[in-house]
Amino acid sequence: MSTLAPERPAESADNRRSRPLAAVLAAVGIPIFMVTLDNLVVTTALPVIRTELGASLTDLQWFVNAYTLPFAAFLLTAAALGDRLGRRRMFLGGIVLFTLASAAAALSTEAWMLTAARAVQGLAGAAVAPLSLTLLAQAVPDRMRNAAVGIWGGISGLGVAVGPVVGGAVVEGLDWSWIFWLNVPVGVIAVVLAATVLRESRGGAVRLDPLGLLLSASGMLLLVWGVVDGPDHGWSSARVLAMLIGGVVLLGSFIAWQRRNSAPMLPLSLFRSRGFSIVNVVTLTFSAGTFGAVFLLAQFFQVVQGLSPLDAGIRTLPWTMAPMVVAPLAGIFADRLGLRNLIVAGQTLLAAGVLWIALASTTTVGYGDLVIPFVLAGVGMGLTFAPISTMALASVSARERGVASGANNTIRELGVAVGVAVLASVFSSYGDYSNRQSFVDGLVPAVVVGACIIAAGAILAWWLPRRPVAQD
Repeated sequence: MSTLAPERPAESADNRRSRPLAAVLAAVGIPIFMVTLDNLVVTTALPVIRTELGASLTDLQWFVNAYTLPFAAFLLTAAALGDRLGRRRMFLGGIVLFTLASAAAALSTEAWMLTAARAVQGLAGAAVAPLSLTLLAQAVPDRMRNAAVGIWGGISGLGVAVGPVVGGAVVEGLDWSWIFWLNVPVGVIAVVLAATVLRESRGGAVRLDPLGLLLSASGMLLLVWGVVDGPDHGWSSARVLAMLIGGVVLLGSFIAWQRRNSAPMLPLSLFRSRGFSIVNVVTLTFSAGTFGAVFLLAQFFQVVQGLSPLDAGIRTLPWTMAPMVVAPLAGIFADRLGLRNLIVAGQTLLAAGVLWIALASTTTVGYGDLVIPFVLAGVGMGLTFAPISTMALASVSARERGVASGANNTIRELGVAVGVAVLASVFSSYGDYSNRQSFVDGLVPAVVVGACIIAAGAILAWWLPRRPVAQD
């Protein structure tokens, strides 16, 4: 007996064509840009915020983690709720809540107020990220989907790329609170666009799964929290072990419940698709290796070369801006070149670029020696963003795209947390922040590990199907 009810009647191709692609991309792209931007935009403002709010070092860590934890923990939950309550409705709710939380962050006068506002931002962002891709796939004709997802990937990558640069520029030119005030008018525009351009859709399941929601959200929260705290508190500490074990137990219970539930929030039948299963493992290795390396390399220019946060962010742009150009092209040529070939090529170039950066990093390296590997890594990321998302959606039926997007985004965020934690631990084993040479001593082996993780994903990607087939 099927666990999913039939999908509500899909829009006709004519109806979908009646909405300009530019309007649809703006309706889903502006919110995802805002959400990805705020993931890192606060990092360059932390020294100023620490002074003005009298924040401690622990407070500074929570200004970042308070956003990351609920964002990673509730992606799957938000996607499941969108399938049942309405994807556009959930998407709009996420934008509104994100905008209000941004205003609250800007008005914060105490460290705890900013931490609380950032947590609400992360929760709201979890509703925006997976549903933006699902709504885009719903709103465009099949023949335009690869190109549209490619442009979406470029917009999402742009948010990650310019986050630290925007944060540094705002802090140097205005007040730190404007990092968050900027979201308010953008959020209002995003709500109007989404409400007028996007149409409502739902997934196949018609009943909520309260126990599944509780188990998945709490399990992911504990697991990611444990991973984030590992480098600081020690992997063998009672605190970290309790969170990691608790998270694994809760997620194991979630999977067991999904097997028994007649209306699961994450149908395990999705993983019968070879394309969906493998692309999610590649997503994990890609995110872990890449963003773990970026976390350390972003600090290289400040710690070793003494640059300001803004100058450091600008110097990483050959890497972080390349996906904005390459990702749309990857989407456009995906049908001709094949999703698998693009993912393999992207991961290979990315691994080579990251390894090159690691081997070239010294206390006296010139910026010119890093530009080519930065571009190589950026091209690799650009070739990966859109094809991974497209492969995840194309490997499942239309009614399962919401939960598939939620699962893929959840694994991506878990990979980011795991990568930062693992590479930070490798860094701590070989070096520290005491002087420039000690930083490089820790940086090189950590980034080499990141390159190896990415390379493992490139090898695994060869087992992806040439053309993904949706599992009905």
